[in-house]
Amino acid sequence: MRYKKLGSTGLFVSELCLGTMTFGGDEGIWSHIGNLQQAEANQLVARSLEAGINFIDTADIYSGGRSEIITGQALKDLQVPRENVVIATKVFGETGTKNANSRGMSRYHIMGGLKASLKRLQLDHIDLYQIHGFDPATPIEEAVRALDNLVQQGHVRYVGVSNWAAWQIMKALGISERLGLARFESLQAYYTIAGRDLEREVIPLLNSEGVGLLVWSPLAGGLLSGKYGRDIKTEEGSRRTTFDFPPVNLERAYDCIDVMRPIAQAKGVSVARIALAWLLHQKTVTSVIVGAKRLAQLDDNIAATDIVLNGEELAALDKVGALPSEYPGWMLERLGEYRRGQMAGSAGV
Repeated sequence: MRYKKLGSTGLFVSELCLGTMTFGGDEGIWSHIGNLQQAEANQLVARSLEAGINFIDTADIYSGGRSEIITGQALKDLQVPRENVVIATKVFGETGTKNANSRGMSRYHIMGGLKASLKRLQLDHIDLYQIHGFDPATPIEEAVRALDNLVQQGHVRYVGVSNWAAWQIMKALGISERLGLARFESLQAYYTIAGRDLEREVIPLLNSEGVGLLVWSPLAGGLLSGKYGRDIKTEEGSRRTTFDFPPVNLERAYDCIDVMRPIAQAKGVSVARIALAWLLHQKTVTSVIVGAKRLAQLDDNIAATDIVLNGEELAALDKVGALPSEYPGWMLERLGEYRRGQMAGSAGV
């Protein structure tokens, strides 16, 4: 297991992060994702820690708060020293008693959400507190100030964001710099070999501003696990048939699977490991969030950290999943060619 810096901080997190969306889901959409109870969750947390994972991600909205409760109890049951784990959670969605202010990124909801999450997790602070989505009703400055207050009060160590557009993240970073407030150190976003939309605007921003990337749904809701394909019938009751999320261009995904499968066979590993390994080879990626329902599934995901893809394999994978050319990308590439050559020392005066 390797460890990477989170954004521009001095905090190191494991390249794999245990996602807890499969904990406690007994109704609604959460039941389609996973309904692991305490004993099963304890096993997954224990195995993750044994493998060197020091990073656990949850959210207040997962299973109506049950995920946080189970996660916190697992740490207590396993007697995990607080300093041995980096705990991340999120605020934004509707939790608790439904009312006009029980959602969003207002100061009101953020402050109340943090207090409730600490209670459910049985912790005195959150290491990474993330806004789960963008709220058009709340000024970005209000949210950034509220998060900074939590950092100053010692309830939160670092702050991050999830599912925001590039311009929204950049605006928040600008506000934080101008006002001297705690800034977003990470973005949690969907990114896979078959879903590389982040590469248009978001990843260049993250690289430019030193913001870390935490990847959710790295197997596209199981689609890239190897269980699916053009000629493989989807199992009735499987995750992709009961909860078709995230949206994926199936033809692009199948093309990627067609290239990954022989690479996996040559290495004697699962297609899922190749999909995860591709992400782990991307420089922008800080940590890949893996969720599991079974220990065997978790073990297979963890084993992806041992996969080394050579130049030829990476080139083939990069080509099949590449985004189609789009403006202004192709113009930026063309206009910047000469200057890149200069920087590389290959162009004349």
